[in-house]
This record gives sequence, structure tokens and C-alpha cells, in this order.
Amino acid sequence: MKPKGIIIRSSPWSVKETIDRLVVILEDRKATVYARINQQSEAHNVGKEIPPLEFILFGNPKAGGLIMAENPIAALDLPLKIIAWQDAEKSVWVAYNSASYLEERYALSHDVIKPADLDPLINSVISKT
Repeated sequence: MKPKGIIIRSSPWSVKETIDRLVVILEDRKATVYARINQQSEAHNVGKEIPPLEFILFGNPKAGGLIMAENPIAALDLPLKIIAWQDAEKSVWVAYNSASYLEERYALSHDVIKPADLDPLINSVISKT
């Protein structure tokens, strides 16, 4: 699976632990976590069983505001989102939009999209320290 513009990384943590770690780091960095949705629980509520899958919506209004000022249509991908899920082999994965994809998709300047580069954040989340 390699969707265009999506970065997929493995996580050594469970889905819940991965998202928990992500939320802590985002809050430490003064980002706003708008929502955390446990899709496994939601599916269970309607009689469907899926492996663990959670996602969060988050952002920084100052950085996001600059992006939307440059191209309001970029709001289609804001706030930012990260998903974590467990596959059939019990491996946990994290996926998010690449900043370069968003830059190209919305014809944004490199400086304005730089805060949407989630690679350093994900590296912190999935590290074993």
C-alpha cells in the first residue's frame, strides 16, 4: 500500500500508546488537539469489528492560518491528521500527509508549509526512548 502523498511508518507501540504519545508531544509543543477518534470503538458501536484504529486531528492556528491565507482551499487538509492502526499481523502503522505533497497539491510556498512537516514529530513518537 503506497497512496500518493501519504507517509506510512511502523510504530513499536500499540495503537493506543502511539496516539497517547503523540498527544503528549503535541500538547508539549503547544499544538491544539481538536479530536481523537477511536474508530474501532465507533465500528463496534454499530456491530462491526475492526482491528484497533485511531486518529487525531490537530494543529497550530498560527501556522494553519498562514497556510490558509496563502491558499484557502488548503483548509480541506487542515487541521492536520494522523492515523494509527493495527494490521492482521498485529503490526502497528502510522500514516499522515507529507508536507511536500501538501505544498504541491495547494501550490504553497515552502516556508509556509514547513510547520506541516510531521516527520520530526513522528520520529519522536515512534522512538523507543
